[in-house]
Amino acid sequence: MKTITLKTDDTFFNKVTNLSKHLHMSKSELIRKSVIEYENYIKKQALKEQIKESSMRVRVSNKAIIKDFDETNSDGLTDV
Repeated sequence: MKTITLKTDDTFFNKVTNLSKHLHMSKSELIRKSVIEYENYIKKQALKEQIKESSMRVRVSNKAIIKDFDETNSDGLTDV
């Protein structure tokens, strides 16, 4: 395994220490898991943004289709 040195203030160090004790894991394991969780969070946020953008494109496309359909509804069929 590789080693990463992390400089931090006392408050953050104490938070990590207390949380690691509470969860019965080493500080290294806590930080590794935290980084993995944060990476997953970032990926989920990016996926949500992609879905939102795709949804907006579909919405615009659907509006155009509905407009075309509405125009065909009044294509001389009013007397039928």
